Amino acid sequence: MGFRNLVIASGVSLISRDSQLKILNGLGVSIPIEDISSIILENQQISISLYALQQLVDHDVTVYICDEHHLPCAVLLPYNQHYVNSSVMQLQDSLSVPQIKQVWKQIVVTKINNQARCLSLKEDSIGYQHLSELAKTVASGDIHNVEATAARYYFKRLFDEKFSRSNEDKRNSALNYGYAIMRGLVARLLTGYGFQVVKGLHHANKYNAFNLADDFMEPLRPIVDLFVATHMTSEDAFSTTLKRELVDLLQVDVLSGGQYHSLNYGTERMIQSFLRICQKEVKTLIIPELVELKQHSYE
Repeated sequence: MGFRNLVIASGVSLISRDSQLKILNGLGVSIPIEDISSIILENQQISISLYALQQLVDHDVTVYICDEHHLPCAVLLPYNQHYVNSSVMQLQDSLSVPQIKQVWKQIVVTKINNQARCLSLKEDSIGYQHLSELAKTVASGDIHNVEATAARYYFKRLFDEKFSRSNEDKRNSALNYGYAIMRGLVARLLTGYGFQVVKGLHHANKYNAFNLADDFMEPLRPIVDLFVATHMTSEDAFSTTLKRELVDLLQVDVLSGGQYHSLNYGTERMIQSFLRICQKEVKTLIIPELVELKQHSYE
């Protein structure tokens, strides 16, 4: 599994040779592809060979492409990579409505608990207690939309009373950037395990090709939120350094099934547990839980 997350911000050329990604910028930089977890192509003057793209996909590297505003607008996904792709799709289709509602409930409960932990790490004990209690009220399928109630309370506590996700605020740009990274990670993993990402559990927008990814990225959002809340104010610019650090969140510690893993692997464990639910082997998702933000240490 790769561990390096690259942000390419200048108009360089990228090729692959001898299982290395070579950056032709006059410095002769060469990186083993097997070491790469993700790569952000941020500059629209970048050129990359098709062979390099194919090698990155073959090594399960998440490749993000950015728009003119330097925000991720696309992610390169593997095609028919899973050897039992059709059978996994059939398992996904066979999920009953009660099963889908129970899975969504688990996602929402963990998201709200992660939001509570985020406030706790910001030393807001009142906010932590309120959201922890709110998480206990989530019903099957979240029919009362507790998720939205929690979000309205949470963002005001995390930032300030004037903060809104619709504001022209650089913190919103950072949140959107980080969420796009999480969405791409989840989409790549779901596709790699043979799932139809267009078919969601809760999200069901017919114009959205990533409904299932949007479902499973929900519990990961507070990880981005905590980073932005501790690294930016409303007056700060959204710098290249902050973008690199947001990408590095893919390797921070999370608690996964009682064990510490990188967010990257913890998310994969979540998708693996969803597959086992589809196979009727278990009923519980293993969802990453937010802890203090620090890079995972590989022993």
